Amino acid sequence: MRTLYKPGAPRRLNGASTLAAGELVWVFDLDNTLHDSSRALFKAIDHAMTAAVATTLDVDAQTADRLRTTYWKQYGATVIGMVRHHGVDAGAFLDLSHQFPIAPLVHSETSLAYKLKQLRGRKVLLTNAPLKYAREVLKTLKILHLFESLWTIDQMKLQGRIRPKPSLALMRQVQARLGVPAHQIVLVEDTLKNLKSARRAGMKTIHIFHPGTPFSSLHNGRGNYVDLRIHSFGKLLASHRVLR
Repeated sequence: MRTLYKPGAPRRLNGASTLAAGELVWVFDLDNTLHDSSRALFKAIDHAMTAAVATTLDVDAQTADRLRTTYWKQYGATVIGMVRHHGVDAGAFLDLSHQFPIAPLVHSETSLAYKLKQLRGRKVLLTNAPLKYAREVLKTLKILHLFESLWTIDQMKLQGRIRPKPSLALMRQVQARLGVPAHQIVLVEDTLKNLKSARRAGMKTIHIFHPGTPFSSLHNGRGNYVDLRIHSFGKLLASHRVLR
């Protein structure tokens, strides 16, 4: 059967390690999962994204902010609307919309690198953010070296169109690229609709959240597509055995 979904390969950092029996592949989201982007980074991203829309389309700030919000709500990423409705080059726009100092705005829980290192198995990043931004955040967190590969919005294309999370086709292609059964893959995410898509693809799911996390902190219950709901990676270390 012809495979329609052929995104660019994720940016590989280290050679894929062989999984021992029962070990898991950990697929991590970035913003508001590996770090608290609600504290400072999201405001900087919103401001830079609005400025990029205004510059690219030559519109005023109010119009740019309205378009940014509309496209983000409609497509899950402002860049998709900019490409579809204005013919903008995705790579150029992503670069323009992330030109701000990242390191001073990154905040995470203590001993994050140590905690991640304790999780046995392969580790992959899956984020709707661009590659350059993702690498800078991971370097700031001192965890870049822990990831086998980075899968960013730069590689998420279906039939010539950007299809980021929560695309089910993306989730299935991630599983195929990883080369392991879906039940050995765990998506760790703050956004519930992405977790729901991962479950439909057969993956295990962990909902991580903290006060201020968009789309998830208001959900006090746990959907049947969420295996674990945790507040920190310390909690993950204490409870992830239930996923095996």
